Amino acid sequence: MPDNPQTGPQAGSQTGPLMSPASQPPAVPPPLARPRADRQGTAILMICGSTFIFAAQDGVSRHLGAVYSPIFIVMLRYWFFALFVILLCARSPGGLSRAIHSRRPLVQIGRGVLLVVEVVVVIEAFVRLGLINTHAIFACYPLLISALSGPILGEKVGWRRWAAVAVGFLGIMIVLNPGSGALSHDAILPFAGALMYAVYGLLTRLVARDDSAMVSFFWTGIAGAFASTLAGVWYWQPIAGPDIPWLLTLCVTSVMGHFLLIKAYELAEASALQPFSYTQLVWISIFGVTIFGETLAPNVAIGGGIVVFAGMFTWWRSRQRERAAAGR
Repeated sequence: MPDNPQTGPQAGSQTGPLMSPASQPPAVPPPLARPRADRQGTAILMICGSTFIFAAQDGVSRHLGAVYSPIFIVMLRYWFFALFVILLCARSPGGLSRAIHSRRPLVQIGRGVLLVVEVVVVIEAFVRLGLINTHAIFACYPLLISALSGPILGEKVGWRRWAAVAVGFLGIMIVLNPGSGALSHDAILPFAGALMYAVYGLLTRLVARDDSAMVSFFWTGIAGAFASTLAGVWYWQPIAGPDIPWLLTLCVTSVMGHFLLIKAYELAEASALQPFSYTQLVWISIFGVTIFGETLAPNVAIGGGIVVFAGMFTWWRSRQRERAAAGR
């Protein structure tokens, strides 16, 4: 539950990289300078490395989520993540005093809580549906961002983007294969997670109009830690000895993935890196088949491919609009 959509001035029309909701960081600092070719190449390697780490993290989340309550797992993750956020913000220009100051604190808290709920829902989906089926459905979140950007942000959504949304949902229907009973009513979980993540992303873009990316990053980690703790303490469970290394791996991979993602967006713009974030679907498929014994059904592969294609089209349209606006 991997800014996604990105924050910052340049992020107004971005839909964000496709990463699992259980892995994606809520905000990352904007690029420090216009990237050179070598910097962009390094950023691409970093974004691909982060997708591998996030995919592995989702696998660990699925393993632990089958044994412990998802909200309990999320609470422990957020404790570690909040510590990472505090240390990162303390080292940033202005320190913690600058990161704490927000012009939209209620919205910042709301999006932080929403992200916690979304992560819990998707971990439950991992357990019930598996990694592959969950990600195939969750991949529709950039399309939901396009559809909801009008009512939430007041953006104009043209017929091409609406067509991409329609094609994407056709892909979702192919994944679900209505009438087969393959995914049953549990399929609502990844779709609900995608919807929550889309709203979270749009709220991230909304607060980016007044707050810096580092402010959003701080509030997401801290608000999420408080919210997950308030709910998670009621599900406290003793952790079995063999599961402690897995839990530590979950926390460490979370920080590693976030660190690589932040560094990638310091070197290159989000719009240049977004296509490479779809490589997470490849890693998820590999882990799902080889480690968890999942099956990549033909309808899931075809439907998921259609959803990704529709998402890539919305990204391409965003790039076209940006270039047209820059040429005025």
